[in-house]
Amino acid sequence: MSDVNQINKKNVRVLVTCMTLVVGMVALSFASVPLYKVFCQVTGFGGTTQIADAGPDRVLDRRMTVRFDANVAPGLAWDFAPSQVSQTVQVGEVGFALYTSENYGRSDSTGVATFNVTPLVAGQYFSKIECFCFTEQTLVAGEVAQMPVYYYVDPAIADEPLLDHVRTITLSYTFFAVDEPQASLIEENLDLAANDNVANSANMGQTGP
Repeated sequence: MSDVNQINKKNVRVLVTCMTLVVGMVALSFASVPLYKVFCQVTGFGGTTQIADAGPDRVLDRRMTVRFDANVAPGLAWDFAPSQVSQTVQVGEVGFALYTSENYGRSDSTGVATFNVTPLVAGQYFSKIECFCFTEQTLVAGEVAQMPVYYYVDPAIADEPLLDHVRTITLSYTFFAVDEPQASLIEENLDLAANDNVANSANMGQTGP
């Protein structure tokens, strides 16, 4: 009997461990988009673009082809596609692109987009002035919406010899379904934490000898 009891206890421990893992994965799926946002903002994760308020003060005699990619994760009844396959711009020139989203479902739904740039090493030189990423987008059933992107390739890319061969950059977005109340609460808390980190860094910078 003691052997049977030991086996049963081991089985219970395995079951509890598996259930905990599943619950953790579900919780992570809800938090993944806002967590990704904060992580990328803080670390500049590979392929993450930069944010700018305006275009650069110089335009180089070097052309770059920007390709546009669009994806929709399972669970969101949307069609999502770039209005143009690619654009060729000069380095430092501000480009304008459009993406189109359509909710083909029978009810209103909310999505949020993440993005990345390839090649990854070019991400730090790809800047967006205006973008729809990380902002919740709600479409009523049957609604079609156009989503603009203003961008440029930073002239500083010319100072990186390892990127002299780069002539094409791909900007890719993926829309995920949002559980609005829960995701908004998670994102609000993460934004507050990120703001606290910025404030703490500023206070440390003001501390002198």
